[in-house]
This record gives sequence, structure tokens and C-alpha cells, in this order.
Amino acid sequence: MSYTLTVAAKAPVVAYSALAAAAFVNSAKADTIAVKFVDDKQVDGASVTLVKGDSTFKNADVLSKLVSDFPSVLVGADDAAEWIKFADELTVKDFKKLAVSLEKLDAHLNFRSFIIGYQPSIADIAIWGALRSNGMVGSIIKNTVYINVSRWYIFLESDARFGGLHEQLTKSVAELKKQAKTKSDGTKETHKANFDIDLQDAEDGKVVTRFPPEPSGYLHIGHAKAAILNQYFAQQYHGKLIIRFDDTNPSKEKAEFQQSIIEDLELLGIKGDQITYSSDYFQKMYELCVQLIKDGKAYADDTPQEKMREERMEGIPSARRDRPIEETLKIFEEEMKNGTEIGQSYCIRAKMSFDNPNKAMRDPVIYRCNLTPHHITGTTWKMYPTYDFCVPIVDALEGVTHALRTIEYRDRNPQYDWFLENLGLRKVHIWDFARVNFVRTLLSKRKLQWFVDKKYVGNWDDPRFPTVRGVRRRGMTVEGLRNFVISQGPSRNVINLDWNVIWALNKKVIDPIAPRHTAIVNPVKVHLSGGPEKPVTEKKPKHKKNPDVGEKDVIFASDVIIDQDDADSLEDGEELTLMDWGNVIITKLNKGEDGKVTSIDAKLHLEGDFRKTKHKVTWLADTDDVVKVDLVDFDHLITKDKLEEGENFEDFLTPKTEFHTAGLGDLNVKQMKVGDIIQFERKGYYRLDEIKDGQYIFFTIPDGKSVSKYGAKK
Repeated sequence: MSYTLTVAAKAPVVAYSALAAAAFVNSAKADTIAVKFVDDKQVDGASVTLVKGDSTFKNADVLSKLVSDFPSVLVGADDAAEWIKFADELTVKDFKKLAVSLEKLDAHLNFRSFIIGYQPSIADIAIWGALRSNGMVGSIIKNTVYINVSRWYIFLESDARFGGLHEQLTKSVAELKKQAKTKSDGTKETHKANFDIDLQDAEDGKVVTRFPPEPSGYLHIGHAKAAILNQYFAQQYHGKLIIRFDDTNPSKEKAEFQQSIIEDLELLGIKGDQITYSSDYFQKMYELCVQLIKDGKAYADDTPQEKMREERMEGIPSARRDRPIEETLKIFEEEMKNGTEIGQSYCIRAKMSFDNPNKAMRDPVIYRCNLTPHHITGTTWKMYPTYDFCVPIVDALEGVTHALRTIEYRDRNPQYDWFLENLGLRKVHIWDFARVNFVRTLLSKRKLQWFVDKKYVGNWDDPRFPTVRGVRRRGMTVEGLRNFVISQGPSRNVINLDWNVIWALNKKVIDPIAPRHTAIVNPVKVHLSGGPEKPVTEKKPKHKKNPDVGEKDVIFASDVIIDQDDADSLEDGEELTLMDWGNVIITKLNKGEDGKVTSIDAKLHLEGDFRKTKHKVTWLADTDDVVKVDLVDFDHLITKDKLEEGENFEDFLTPKTEFHTAGLGDLNVKQMKVGDIIQFERKGYYRLDEIKDGQYIFFTIPDGKSVSKYGAKK
């Protein structure tokens, strides 16, 4: 190696930019730069030094030297000088000063994936490194105060397809963190992950997380958060993610649901290092239940369900609690295992406590009979472990080190630990994070199934559903969904979010790339004197601020159509602007008996100043090239923001949740494919959902505003 880069691990402004640049160089030219760390705030009076031969470069000069020596690797050197200088402004700890710089950066990134050009450059490295070193920026990135900065930052760090700073840097940054956490006695403190949470006893390269969905429904947005966070921390520690299907209730589970979950996870960019099934461990769980019974820590109970529930609530011990061990074993191994009539009347309960203040510890059920054939094991088993018994056991058996799960399970954490301790299984650490809650939204799979069964919705992919397939069909992008989850992080604060939050994030993703088209609703004809004698077609950009989106055909003609609402707002003699064409002057408004405009006579006035007109309207040439469109909007399925305990959601159903508006779209719509996202100018963003009988059916994509164009509250 001809270069040695030395980084002060405890410097007030850590040299992440230099570290990133070195990583890029080494990825292109292996072992070119040796990277070292010192457990101090300085190295030779600087935060970073670069030694080449007899020459030593410090601080800002290090990056300049690397750019100078490796221009083919650290691209963008010629255009990046101002950004390298600007990076210093992002290291300040004064929020007022920092905010000014972040505003500037956010505006610059509004329509860009990278700071310069179409790939990561030295400018991205310099800016990223400055932000990475500023402790104030972490919460700003997570809370998406500056949405474009957050998008860009996460984009660079986590997505290997786009240059992958994460891929280049994770090992170096992990080493840096270890150095920065070194105690005076030479031992290391617990590694601290991103999002400022401590994963207890986490070791780089040894962390194993898991995502255990039950295949009893489609993946919803809450599941997506759990999956993404488990993946995030597995990757953060260079560990492993297990996707495990918790298939312990054959009455609710289907192979269809299992397959859909796999597909949706892949759609989100989540692919486990391993896919397993709780059913793989049925025999082992059976043996462990026998062990509990033999140890006097579980018993067979045939108390009627309602009475059992009442006794648990009141802290009353079951009359079967002291049943002899041999009797319980016989019931479990002979009656329940074979699914006999007697066995079906029993369950097995763990003998924890009957009056613990934590009701989850009051002798929970751990096994029950179910004669429904299992979609994998068939009729082999007639009884199945409960979720609470299954999860800690399989976590321990599969080598899970950290179980990240929603805070609703917090009361059951002592129960989880009890099973591990009393079965002699290895310790698994738990981290609780807040579940995703949205106003006027149900996440219970049982309740969502009710809407499907009652035909209130088409299926689990209905755009009114909070499933991954539902929000995707509505127009949510994978990047928007992932950015939302990462912005929420593993916080334990439970809040009821407005959907505007996630749709506003999604808008930031689609706005720079969505082609602009035109749709007219309730068309009113306008005849233009001075217009083209014959229709003329010209090429125009699909997106004025992003030429990469391509071009579209625009037809100019002497007869055009505009929206009825626009027509009714006009006055005789008024000058208005036809968007992307020019001004016209109204010579006559023709109205019906109801006072509504039926047609308009006007004359072109292209020399007119569009800045002086009150109305600027969208229009289409009145030709046979127009396309029939159906613009579909939706409302929430329930009317109440948050249902209180005991309230029945069926009492709060929204009377009408689907709104259709017929219209005509421009000829370019014919080139679209199902799933394409566009913006109909002055109407909003839409996703093409279906083409049926020559009509193009578009779903409105919310943009984060309170009320949609067609009346449904978001």
C-alpha cells in the first residue's frame, strides 16, 4: 500500500468523507489505502491524516489529495469544489446556521438523485460525510424535516444498487464505532446501532433477527415496518435475517397467504438469509411441553373458555391447577395428541402464576387441539402450540439473538423469558418498538377479513386496505414506503399517524419522475378563431423540469375542450391562458337554461402575457385521439379516527368510500401500462389500475393534503 489514512475515532468532526473516499478507492483498486484508527480526538493535531511517502496531508487537504490522485474513481472532481467547501457548513452545531445550509441542500436535491450527475461523486461523499459526522443531523434525517436530504441520505447509505455507500463503508464504520467506544481499560462498550438504540450484547457479524408473520392474511403496512426494521438491524451488524412463518393455527392459514407474503417482502427488497417454518419444530415443541409437564410446570385444563377467562381476570386459580403430573401427561400424550373427543375439551396451561399483576403471566395456554388439516403438515398433528409458547422456543432454537417486535407484546416479555429460563434455552434479547397506527384505519387481520367476506372491498389488495398490496395499488412506491418506515425508526413512542405523513413522503418520490398529462372532466367545447386550419401535432416534454422523462405528443387544433368547472368560472371578454399554448380572448360564452356554459367562442391571442391572466386552464384538442378515462378516488372505510376499547368497528362504517369521475385523457395515455404513475395537471397524481372496454381506469394517489380533488377526505 502506498497510502495510509489514519482517522481519529473520537474527533468532534469525524472524517467520514475521507473514510468514504478511501473505501471507494479500495473498492476499485484493492489495498491501495491502508486505513487505521486511533482512540483519541486527534491524530497529529488533526481529525484525519493521509501519508504518502514522505508527505503528510491533514483534514480538508486529505480529501483534496485523494480527489487529485484518483480522479477516475472519485468522479466529479472538476465540478465538486464548491460542494466540498459547502460540506464544512454542514458540520456546525448551531441549528439556525445548519438549517440555512440544509434548506439550500434540500432545494438542490429536489429533482436529483445525486448532487452531481447520475452516479455518486466526490460531492456526494463530501456532503454525506459532513452530515454523518454531525450528531444533530441524525434526528433530522429520521424525522424527514428536509425530505429531499433524508431521501438522498438514505438512498446512498442503504441501497447498493445506487453506489452503495453502505456496502463500501459498513466494515470501516463499525471499526470506527468500536474505537470510539473503547474504555480506558481497553475493553469495549456495547455496540450502538443506528437510530440511537442499544441492542444488548450485540456483536458485529453475530446478530440474528427474525420476522415471523402468520400466514393468515396479506402483509400490511405494520408488518412492513417490522420486516424492514429487522432487516435494517441485521444488515447494520452484518448479521442474518430469518423469515419465519408462524404457522401454528391451521384454521386461519393458507398457502395463498404464505406465497403473497414472500412476494410482498421481495417487492420491498427484503429477502431473508433463511426461510423457515414454525411447523419445522412441532416435534421439538411437543417434547419441550412434555418436559414442562414432567417438571410440574404445566397442567391440562378443561375449564370452559368463558370461566377460564373470568378466572384469569379475577386472579382465581383453576380447579385443575394441581392435577397430578401423570394425569396431565396421559391427557396430553394420548387424548390431545390423537385429537379425541376428550382431548378436544382440554388445553395445556403453563403453571406460572394465577394472580400475577401482569395478566399475561396468569397461566397462559400453550397447547390446544385443532383438527383442521395443516397446509404443510396435513393431518400429522391434532394439537398445536400457541404463539406465546412457540415464538421464544423457535427464536432460541434458530439462533435469534435479538427479537424486535411491536410494543403491544411488552406485557408478554416476562412470559417469553419464563419459557426460555424454564426450558433451559439460550437467552434472546427483546427490543420493543411502536406499531404503526393510522387514523381511521384497521390493521387487525380478522377485521380486514370481515371487509373481504362482506364484499365491502374487492380483496386484500383493495386500495382502501392498509396492506402492502393495497397501498401499492393505490400508488405507494417501494421507496416511499421504505423511507417512511426508516423515518419512523424503532421508536417506542406510540402515536396515531395521519395518512398525510406517508403520502407526502411518497409525493417526494414520484413528483420528480411522474410524466405530466392532461385529463378533462365534463368537457365544454371551445372554438378558437385564428387556430390551426388542421390539427397539428408537436413533441413536448413530459416533465418540464426533468427532460429524462421523455417527450409526448400534443395536438393543437381550432376546436378544444376544457373542464366544465373552468368554463363556468370565465366571463365574456376575459383573456385566459391555455396552458403550454398561449392566451385566448373569450368572444362569447354560450349558456344553457341552468346558467352553465355549454360552449365558448374565443380567438387566439398568442402575443398576450400569461402573467396577467387570472385563469390558466388545461385543455385538449377536440379530436378522435382523446381517450376515455375513469378517475377513481377513495375514502377511509371507517369514520372514527381511533376506536376505543369495546367499540365495534361495524358501528363506524363510512357510507360511501369509492368515487368515480368520467373524463377524457390525452392521446399519450394509450401508451401507458397498468401500474404506471402520472400526474394529470391541475388534478393530481394517478396510477393506472386497469384498462377495460377501452376505458383507462386511474386511481388517485393522495399527495399529503387534507382533501382530495374529488371530495374524499384523506
